Amino acid sequence: MKIQIINKSKHEIPSYETQGSAGMDLRANIDESITLKPLERTIVKTGLFIALPIGTEAQVRPRSGLAAKKGITVLNAPGTVDADYRGEIGVILVNISNENFVINDGERIAQLVIAKHERAEWEEVTVLSETERGSGGFGSTGV
Repeated sequence: MKIQIINKSKHEIPSYETQGSAGMDLRANIDESITLKPLERTIVKTGLFIALPIGTEAQVRPRSGLAAKKGITVLNAPGTVDADYRGEIGVILVNISNENFVINDGERIAQLVIAKHERAEWEEVTVLSETERGSGGFGSTGV
């Protein structure tokens, strides 16, 4: 799938690191380092603008290494970039650790996964079909 991209950042466009990678790393495109204090959040710009085909979205997801080692994650994970959005991709990062975290220019801050999706059409009914699970939720299927 070809996706149009404008790169106004100082960095290379995102790419897959390995043949089996689902996501491409997004890099911070900032003029000054940002210090993210514990429980603080910020939007980090990437300098990237994309035009996705209708029926696709770009999912902004946390990087597992940053989450596990530093407690830095994407607040609205996964964030969605819609096919009709033409603004700059920004990443909402949050620090859930007990230590300050410094974001430097060019740092890999998130990953971008391109995914197809369906559009739903609601069909109002008065009764839903029965299932074994029924209305059980929030842990009702066991451990």
